[in-house]
Amino acid sequence: MLKVLILLGLVLAGAAHANPSGTLRVIDADTVDVGGLRVRLFGLDAPEIGQPCVLGGQTIDCGRWAGDLVRARFGGQDARCTTRDVDRYGRQVATCDVGGVDMGQVIVAEGWAVAYRRYSMIYDLDEKAAVLAARGLWAMTMDAPESFRAARNAAPAAPDLACNIKGNISGNGRIYHRPGNRDYDRTVIDEGRGERWFCSEADARAAGWRAARN
Repeated sequence: MLKVLILLGLVLAGAAHANPSGTLRVIDADTVDVGGLRVRLFGLDAPEIGQPCVLGGQTIDCGRWAGDLVRARFGGQDARCTTRDVDRYGRQVATCDVGGVDMGQVIVAEGWAVAYRRYSMIYDLDEKAAVLAARGLWAMTMDAPESFRAARNAAPAAPDLACNIKGNISGNGRIYHRPGNRDYDRTVIDEGRGERWFCSEADARAAGWRAARN
């Protein structure tokens, strides 16, 4: 039995860190499907779908714009990817070779995404060249994708500062989060779904919520 569990663990570990290969389908400018696996391209960060940028006085959806350009350049081609990590969403974080070129390097060099220096400097010089040439995003006015996501995902403050306990409903049930809990800041209360604010833990427990573990 122990041998079976060990073998199963090795199989699962191998699947989690697979090197995807096959026909490439573009989801957006930094996310693709390769051989049935979802891949987050390593070392770069693309604008989000719905993220506004200003080009020549006109506002465009630069996430969709960038995704369309990556799709036109790489979509439907064969890719061989090298996985470096697996992210919290279960995606392979990988560099991908398409037709003998590093896909991520092309994307950053063309200005369709930014170098994600928080994780790697691999495309630092490619971005600097794109900036100097005012290519792609660097011809526009935009927020860094990471800054845009942070502003979009920022949870609103409690309507009453004395009632700042968040009663969240998820697949794990009814859970309340106190200030200082790990997930407090990213938990957003949707009162239309029955979620609510509480003034005390006693109130939350009496209403059927349980405390978050972290």
